[in-house]
Amino acid sequence: MSALFGILAAIGFIIMFVGAIWILIIAFKKSVLWGLGSLFIPFVIFVFTFMNWKDTKKPFLIWLLGFIVAIIFVVLAAVMGAH
Repeated sequence: MSALFGILAAIGFIIMFVGAIWILIIAFKKSVLWGLGSLFIPFVIFVFTFMNWKDTKKPFLIWLLGFIVAIIFVVLAAVMGAH
């Protein structure tokens, strides 16, 4: 059962990856500096996301969905593995 939770957690991480790449694409379209900053400097991507909420709302919500799914199934896998 914990293997299934691990697979579902991996799906959550993939969803997070898709949302983050989508935001990066938007950042690079806005400016190369925003794109590079979002890629290499921690938390700049979140600053960009909230400063450009109209354009980044959908990919951020996809990222957030993946984050929630990943966290839930990582915790469930850990709990099932501990028993």
